[in-house]
Amino acid sequence: MFPENREKQVMKAALRKSLDSPVRSFVVQELTAPHFDPNWHFHPQYQLFTVLEGTGTRFIGDHIRPFAPGDTVFMAPNLPHLWRSDQAYFESDSRLNTHGLVVYFTEDFLGEGFFDKPEMAPLRRLFTEGQRGLEVPAESQFEVQHHLRGLLRATGFDAVLRLLHLLHDLAQRADLRPIASVGYANTHKTSETERMQRVYEYAMSQFRGEVHLEEAASRAGMSPAAFCRYFKARTNKTFTGFVSEIRIGHACKLLQEPALSVNQVAYESGFNTLSNFNRQFREVTGQTPVAYRKAYGKG
Repeated sequence: MFPENREKQVMKAALRKSLDSPVRSFVVQELTAPHFDPNWHFHPQYQLFTVLEGTGTRFIGDHIRPFAPGDTVFMAPNLPHLWRSDQAYFESDSRLNTHGLVVYFTEDFLGEGFFDKPEMAPLRRLFTEGQRGLEVPAESQFEVQHHLRGLLRATGFDAVLRLLHLLHDLAQRADLRPIASVGYANTHKTSETERMQRVYEYAMSQFRGEVHLEEAASRAGMSPAAFCRYFKARTNKTFTGFVSEIRIGHACKLLQEPALSVNQVAYESGFNTLSNFNRQFREVTGQTPVAYRKAYGKG
């Protein structure tokens, strides 16, 4: 068994144990580690997660985008996701660290039918909308983080009330943004998570250079033609488009720093020509790299 797969199984076992505990009906955790869990996965719990420290690429359903401190997302059960820390976090001499807060709960954590009550209608809407994943905008992230910090310290009945208050607060917000595409559905089987994890790991480790469809297919244990059909059916995009979005997401982060020219950003993100970079950047973001830098650059 690979060490990271063993780590993933241990994490899942610990999560199930906590959820089944007679003294805890939900799980709230503070996560501190050299990097976030690198395993693409999904699970039967609702999840609210916020990043306090760390940068990388976030995968939720069929959506890809960079993440940074403040990134806060609510998700319904069985929505595939991964917060993949930047490669620098995995280097042996790295002194970087990640920090986050997360809460997991099942729909019946307060008993079967609790959320069917008329008073729970706003929360039911939140749960339904969470099937695509919901992103909390920057102006509201601090308040959600404040709630999560309080929930982390709370115990007993106070903890339950705090979680309900947090969920009610989320349900009342009109600024939550859906993440995955309309109609997205998770067609993966639990047994397929390792296969997709190998593909994601390959793409994330190689996107700055050459990424070969044949190699991705080999890691998935398929012929290239079968892999193309398989990947498109489960991600709503081609493998080439998937890699392009990873590269553009990385370029977006680099463009916020004034030290690199647009040419350097293109090269560092895996593009061989500036014209190809400009074209794909506009297709993904709706604007040119220069316009993006003017809008979001730090300098």
